[in-house]
Amino acid sequence: MLKYIDWFWAILAGALLATMVTINSGLAAHTTPFTASWVVHGVGAVAAFVLLMANLALGRKAGHIRIDGRTPLWTYFGGAPGAFAVALSSIAVNSELALAGGLSLLLVGQILFGLLSDQFGLFGTPKRGLNRFDFLSALCVIGGSALLIFSKGA
Repeated sequence: MLKYIDWFWAILAGALLATMVTINSGLAAHTTPFTASWVVHGVGAVAAFVLLMANLALGRKAGHIRIDGRTPLWTYFGGAPGAFAVALSSIAVNSELALAGGLSLLLVGQILFGLLSDQFGLFGTPKRGLNRFDFLSALCVIGGSALLIFSKGA
């Protein structure tokens, strides 16, 4: 069972992403995408701080926390793409794409960048050679996204 725990976390993250985009687009419809992005990231920063403090407390108690100060500087800029993703997804969801179309294109972007990251080992990820099934999977997701967007709810 523990073998598939990563799958559970990935599905949960996808569900939370869909929930976040829906709630944030509602806020963006009443304000602006920029304001909504600031609010979402402010709330997220508070939640992340609470989780960080809890994680540090549990990690110190178990003896798993080791801080050696050798973290590369570029790792601290991971929030910048997230901020743009939240703002841009708020705009996309409030357009004719709606939630399903917006999320499907977000998924296409994530898969294509994931394939590039796997191929070249970007940002310290493990290199993994791509095969025909990777490209077939990407084509299926792109095709599904096109069906969602161009069917217009038919």
